[in-house]
Formats: sequence, C-alpha cells, structure tokens
Amino acid sequence: MASIVAAGVAGLLLTTMPAVHAAESITVWHYFSGNPTQEKVMTDYKAIFEKENPGATVENVYVPYDQMNSKLIAAASTKTGPDVVVFNGAETSLLVDGGILAPMDSYWNAFADKAQFPASVIHKANGKVYSAQGYVNLLGLWYNADILAKIKMPLPTTIAEMEKAMAAAKKAGYKGITLCGLPQGQGEWQAMPFISSTGFNYGNLNEKALTDGLGIAKRWVDKGYLSKEATTWDQTVPFQKFLVGDTLFAENGNWQAGAAAGAKFKYGVAALPIGSKGKIYLGGESTAIGAFSKNKDLAWSYLKSTYFSKSGQLVVVPVGSIPSRLDSAKDKSVTGNKLLKPFAAEIAKNGANYPPTEIPATKIADAQTAGGVAWSSVIGGTATPANAAKKYIAAIKALQG
Repeated sequence: MASIVAAGVAGLLLTTMPAVHAAESITVWHYFSGNPTQEKVMTDYKAIFEKENPGATVENVYVPYDQMNSKLIAAASTKTGPDVVVFNGAETSLLVDGGILAPMDSYWNAFADKAQFPASVIHKANGKVYSAQGYVNLLGLWYNADILAKIKMPLPTTIAEMEKAMAAAKKAGYKGITLCGLPQGQGEWQAMPFISSTGFNYGNLNEKALTDGLGIAKRWVDKGYLSKEATTWDQTVPFQKFLVGDTLFAENGNWQAGAAAGAKFKYGVAALPIGSKGKIYLGGESTAIGAFSKNKDLAWSYLKSTYFSKSGQLVVVPVGSIPSRLDSAKDKSVTGNKLLKPFAAEIAKNGANYPPTEIPATKIADAQTAGGVAWSSVIGGTATPANAAKKYIAAIKALQG
C-alpha cells in the first residue's frame, strides 16, 4: 500500500509546475504517530510542497493528541505557534475562541475549487471560515476472515448476530473485539455508534435508551469478549492488537487500511451492525492557518497544494481516508477499493454531523469528555450503565443550558 503513495507522489512531482517563493520555512503541527502510513503522508506532503515552492521548506512537528490544544494555547500566549495545524476538526470553535487560528475567508473565497467541498467539511465560527477537512474518516467493523471461517459464522448484520459470532470465537479460543475505551473524545467517538443504536442521541436524551446502549459494552466485558484494558487504549492500540491475529472484530476506522496491509491473516471490513438508529460520526482532521503565522500566504499555498488539491487528496487514499472533494471521491482509487466501499455505504445510512449540532460549539470538548467518561467507566467496571447514563445525561443537559 505504501508503494501506491510513493507512486502518487512521484506523479505529482513530475506534473506540477513549481511556484516561486523566497527562502522561507513553515511549521506544520500534527498528532500522527505509531502508524507508518499516516506519518508518511506528512513527509509526502512536505515533498510535494517543497517541489512546488523552490526555496521553501516544511518542518513537520509531532504533538501528542492529548497535548495538542494545551501546546497551542501555550504558544498563542506568547504570540507564537505553527503556520499550519492539523487537528480534531470538532474543536475548531474552541481554538478560534482561544485566538489560535487565523480566519481563511480571503483565501477560501478566492479559491477556484471551493465548490468541490461540501458544506459539512468546512468549519466556520462567527460567520468566518477557519478550517476545512481534506478527507472524511468514520468507523466500521473490521473482521478477521480466517477466524470467521473457522467458527463458520456469517458477517453480522445486527448486534445480536455480532455477539453470537463473538461467543463462538471465544469458545474456539479467540478474543471478541478491540475498541477504544478512553475517558475522553476518542472514547466518545467509538461509543456513539453503539449507544445511539438503542435510540439515544443528543437530540433525544432518553435515559433508558442510553442505559441499554452502555449495557452493550458491559455485556461484552462480562462475557469476556472485550478487555477492561480498553480503558487505556487510544484508537491506535486496539488495531495493533487486532493485527496480532487472535481477535475476531475491531471497531475502528478507514484510516487503518494502510496498517492492515501488514496483517498475516485475511481480513475485511463490514458496516457496523447498528441498525437504522445508530449514528456514526463523520470526522477527519481539519486543517487551518495559525493565528501567529508570519507566513500566512505560504501556509495557504501548502494547504492548497496538499490537503485541498484534487491530486493531493488522493495521497491519503492508501491510508484509508475518503477524500472530501467531490471530484477526488469519484476517483477509481476510492470507488474500486473493497475496504473503503463499506465505509462509503455507512456515510449515507448512518453518517452523523461532527460535531453534533445539538451541542454549543464551545462545549463540544466537554460533551466528548462526558461521553468518554461514561463509556470508559462502564467498560472498566467503576460504574453501572444506569449510573453512567444518569451522569452523562445530566452533563449534556448542563452543556445545552
């Protein structure tokens, strides 16, 4: 899979006319680590941009996910920071309120290709464009096809069928599922499909529905399908454990396609069996220009030639991401990819806006934490589904005012 990225970059370098810039440097902050293919996208983008802009250089700076906001805030307090930041798009308003991002209106309004971007991937605050997503990410059900064949079970289309398959896998000596159970945003992200499958969502704060949804996780832990250790796993660790080859399922994202290429077993992806009520967040990193960048024009040039260009968006396809541009999404590399096809099907059936519109923009991080804490506490056994649901709903009502 990595060779596809390299080939794509080579083609871009040969066909792109270079721009002229003085000797300048821009910094790009990101939180990709532990996944070689994701890390390679950053170096490929660096190569593309530097080829197009002779004399200009890019410094990619890794910042841990859980430290990104605090480091951005600290830098802003001294009127410094990155020229470009790649971050959780749901936190755009939070970063804008912190004076961390620069408005992109003047650049975006003059951008010839802006019509290729659906409104759902453009993030605004106070009526101004501050960031945009170059691709969409969402969750699906990865499965070990070898184990599925050994236990003679079909792909599940309901949670009941999923649990029947996990029971058979456990009986045969395998593990049931890996997922993220962190008490923060990543945990809430992975909880939402299952807790919404029973009817709960931020527009319907039904305590019984939420209790039933959280009860799914408790049931999996009690039956030995899911490890309590999931409370310490971010979204990368569960997939690494899935790749060991002894686990039937992994709830994880399309971005793991590159990592999956190294598996020593047959695998595939199916839509999460969460019914018509289940909701899957449509996420993906957003990109923006830092408020204190001294090279905003060059920062925009970087975004325009990488995350926002038709060919640049195809560089992330081998990682498993779905391009946000309408024209890029129709490329054969997307439509002909067996792993991306189930994710694409989920977008229409179960896709949900991220961040959810029922939560005030400045309270999104708090809502994510509340959801993650509820999910994690049930998995870890420190709270019952009923108690966790009660606290979660109380927190959301307080945020909604």
